[in-house]
Amino acid sequence: MTDDVLGLLLAGGEGRRFGRPKALVEFAGSPLVEKAARTLSAGGCRPTVVVLGASAEEVAETCSLQETVVIVNENWREGMSTSLKAGLAEARRRDAPAVLVMQVDQPVVTPTLVSRLIESWREGAKAAVAAYRGRGRTPVVLDRSLWTPVEAGAVGDTGARGYLRSHPRLVTLVDCDDVGDVSDIDSPEDLARLEEIDRRFADRLQKSVGDSEKRDD
Repeated sequence: MTDDVLGLLLAGGEGRRFGRPKALVEFAGSPLVEKAARTLSAGGCRPTVVVLGASAEEVAETCSLQETVVIVNENWREGMSTSLKAGLAEARRRDAPAVLVMQVDQPVVTPTLVSRLIESWREGAKAAVAAYRGRGRTPVVLDRSLWTPVEAGAVGDTGARGYLRSHPRLVTLVDCDDVGDVSDIDSPEDLARLEEIDRRFADRLQKSVGDSEKRDD
């Protein structure tokens, strides 16, 4: 077993409220599934596993996912929990010590946010949960010791949330307000709003890099 955290990207939904699978929705010039996969890899996940479902063939054919492990959840109609379980089964096969679970429609999660959650797990957290405005949300890093009870409580569109809420002592909230936004996309209005937030974080990152280079000089 390595000490690498496996990135688990849940991208199997049909996007009923949005009108089409969110994996295929364009955001800042890329399909959401591509952007999310790049974020997990850049944040330190090894490997990144993408769980497809609705329109899986179209997503696989039109999106650039060569650097990821792609699996298809044939039971996607039964809810997001089935994609989580399919991903955890793949993580077991790969003998991963932990997984970072992220939804495909969270485009302002940054690599720095991913790295911060992984670091919390390395420091001993069993469930490192991204906290935004004081509230725990996904992404979340789940230690291998939690996978079986999490699966037992995952039904329909409820993933790890039910188990973690009933076991708060296992949860470490990781403040992430300064390194991303964990909001998801349910409407075109959400898409436009988050694209603007994403630009602000990109500008902030560029300024931070520039300031660092000036100090090095």
